[in-house]
Amino acid sequence: MKQIAIAGKGGVGKTTFTALMLRYLLKNKQGKPILAVDADPNANLNEALGLEVENTISQILEDTKKPNAVPTGMSKEMFIEFKLSAALAETNNYDLLVMGNPQGSGCYCYPNDLLRKHLEKLRTNYDYVLVDNEAGLEHLSRRIISAVDMLIVVSDAAARSIRSAARVREIAEAVKLDIKEKYLIVTKVTGNELELLQPEIEKTGLDFLGTIPLDPMIAEYDVRGQALLELPDDAPSVQAANAILQKLAL
Repeated sequence: MKQIAIAGKGGVGKTTFTALMLRYLLKNKQGKPILAVDADPNANLNEALGLEVENTISQILEDTKKPNAVPTGMSKEMFIEFKLSAALAETNNYDLLVMGNPQGSGCYCYPNDLLRKHLEKLRTNYDYVLVDNEAGLEHLSRRIISAVDMLIVVSDAAARSIRSAARVREIAEAVKLDIKEKYLIVTKVTGNELELLQPEIEKTGLDFLGTIPLDPMIAEYDVRGQALLELPDDAPSVQAANAILQKLAL
């Protein structure tokens, strides 16, 4: 099983890249079970995949704090595990779990511990686990999601974003995350930005995988609400993502 975390600041295209990676795996690793996890508080991976999600993990954890939430005859642990299982959105080709954004106050230590155990058990059912993270790596740093094989940090073609990518690596190292490989890709490239950005790229300490061009088809699909999994094979973003992913031992 490979667990792959995708991270980067908002707006750089990490959710798009996560969808493109899922598309690649579905076409090139047919029959392999895949779990996608949206661990960004600003959750929109389901929209990129064309899925409706009824429950998020944060909603479930919040519900457990309500008085009389647990049915009579059921332990709190059994109730949380049952609700977590119900949060999984299943398709014929892959499954999706949305973490969501906690809204309330108070301690989540107990339910988070159960969530950690639930995810550890759940991921054994899959050959690939793709985790779309925020730049702060909250769920990774709290060890809710652990043992990452690859961290792919996404930046757009701006020096400020490249520096933000470097900070993602620094966060991962500061909290001593177990990550075997750390990579960088640059998105929304339109011209010779890569040459200008090379000094900043080298400073990140991340292995540079390549670039993905600014693709009008991505914006068109987003406007239509069309799943990015349906992008044609000749879409510039698809071709670039496939070339990048072929470099990895997936």
